[in-house]
Amino acid sequence: MSERRFDDRVAVITGAGRGLGRAYALLLASLGARVVVNDPGVSVHGDSPVDAGPAQQLVNEISAAGGTAIANTDTVATEAGGQAIIEAAMDHYGAFDVLIHNAGNVRYGSLEEISHQDFMAVLNVHLLGAFNVVRPAFPRMAAANYGRIVLTSSIGGLYGTQQVANYGTAKAGTIGLNNVIALEGADKGIKSNIILPGAVTRMAEGLDISQYPPMGPELVAPVVGYLAHESCAVTGELYIAMAGRVARAFIAETAGVYRPHWTIDSIAEQLDAIRDEGKLWHLPPVPNGYRDHLGRSFAMAKRGAEPKES
Repeated sequence: MSERRFDDRVAVITGAGRGLGRAYALLLASLGARVVVNDPGVSVHGDSPVDAGPAQQLVNEISAAGGTAIANTDTVATEAGGQAIIEAAMDHYGAFDVLIHNAGNVRYGSLEEISHQDFMAVLNVHLLGAFNVVRPAFPRMAAANYGRIVLTSSIGGLYGTQQVANYGTAKAGTIGLNNVIALEGADKGIKSNIILPGAVTRMAEGLDISQYPPMGPELVAPVVGYLAHESCAVTGELYIAMAGRVARAFIAETAGVYRPHWTIDSIAEQLDAIRDEGKLWHLPPVPNGYRDHLGRSFAMAKRGAEPKES
């Protein structure tokens, strides 16, 4: 079977000049995609002057290999920047099919010391940055009745880690945004999924990686390539790619306990049963996770007992 290709597809990739985004751009371009390489070329903290070098250098590399790409240095951190990134694809290629939001920055600080400025600087790129490109992209994809969106979260968004409340908050929020995109895009030919990547890039600067196994961006890129492809069979889902391991992550609930009345003491008495993971509810966002949650919860209240498994 021949490898899946992206001939005649246009892909917009944010933060594509280096690291993971670079690996995504190289892979898709090698498979026929026409790529918008977005990267303002700033420092990992996001506070240095714009440098067109990283984006243009990658464009030159793609072109030298026989591919097609253009460079863009607008920032995802503003509404105007996000609009300009999508317009660059429309102006140059006349359309686009794939949006991969990979742009990121990092600013460390404990909850006792992190500044509001540093907190918002990370949210502006990771979370608001996602919205800033999705908002102008979605209606264009809807009009074409086709689109593939890949947003970037992190295990730091699922489980948290110290010294980066800004990063954890942004990455958790991206999961909520993805759910809504997948739901609203379901009848418009748009599929949206999350990549939770683990790779050694400049974002790992300052970390002790001496005991890490091989974790190059090239181990993540094929997962993103699949999620961005027309044959992608899933939407509203989360995929981990780390050190060669590919897995699906999801949010689940315990079945819980129903009582017609509760007190603080009865919560304490029933806590083990409430927390019991022996029977889990896994309610995928698409097609009806929200309604399934309400339906099952209401059924317990109506029957006064746990509902039978469907």
